[in-house]
Amino acid sequence: MTKPKVVVLILVTAVVGMFLATPAMVPIDVLIVATIGIGFAAGGAAVVNHVVDKRIDAIMARTLKRPIATGKIEDKQAIIFAAVLSTSSLLMLYFYINPLTALLTFFGLVGYAFVYTMYLKRATPQNIVIGGLSGAIPPLLGWTAVDGYDGSIHPHALLLVLIIFVWTPPHFWALAIFRKDEYAKANIPMLPVTHGIDFTKTNIILYTILLIFAGLLPYLTHMSGKIYLISSTIFGLIFLAYTVKLKFSKERKIAMDTFKYSIHYLFLMFIALLVDHYYFF
Repeated sequence: MTKPKVVVLILVTAVVGMFLATPAMVPIDVLIVATIGIGFAAGGAAVVNHVVDKRIDAIMARTLKRPIATGKIEDKQAIIFAAVLSTSSLLMLYFYINPLTALLTFFGLVGYAFVYTMYLKRATPQNIVIGGLSGAIPPLLGWTAVDGYDGSIHPHALLLVLIIFVWTPPHFWALAIFRKDEYAKANIPMLPVTHGIDFTKTNIILYTILLIFAGLLPYLTHMSGKIYLISSTIFGLIFLAYTVKLKFSKERKIAMDTFKYSIHYLFLMFIALLVDHYYFF
């Protein structure tokens, strides 16, 4: 119910955010508590998503075996579980990390679990674009866990948010193309359903080009050095190659290949940031 594979990627970006916030090492107590706290919040939001999307999950092949969709776990049990995870997260972050991180985590949790899942997902084909902000904040949470005790937010932390924010549409639209018929059956207005697959493919290319430029910002603002510059350029061009292949191919499998690479892209980008950070300093 907590979507552990998704949470792992979230925690990778959050942990990298922690290390980027300091030229030294992250205190071990902050690293452990903040990682658990952010992970609990992400897991709690995922459980709420399962409850709200129970009807949709039972229709779509990718999600029909989820425990709430199959009735193995009742809604009430899941809601209690989500409440325990979310409350524990916020209390942990507020009292053992800092109030700013707890507050930002709260906004991210509400944004994903309620604003996106309950409203945006069913309201507009731009659901992923608008709702992507809540999913983009984990590295900011990691950064403020280390550097947010004075209540301020470093501009470099916002660059990390921007990268994930721009990454989200091409990442998710590739999956939406592969699952178009299922989204249509569930009456979810994903972009391929409302505007067609070809239009969506074009938007994926445009967002990927924008992502490549967004990925250059850490170097251009002297946040990172040449290791990251070279890495981000290579990873971005590979992503673009996937999207161009997707645009001109009729093979449905290419959409899933693009989706899978997008996950590797984000992981590799943040690892490159981390490696460059300690080499750079």
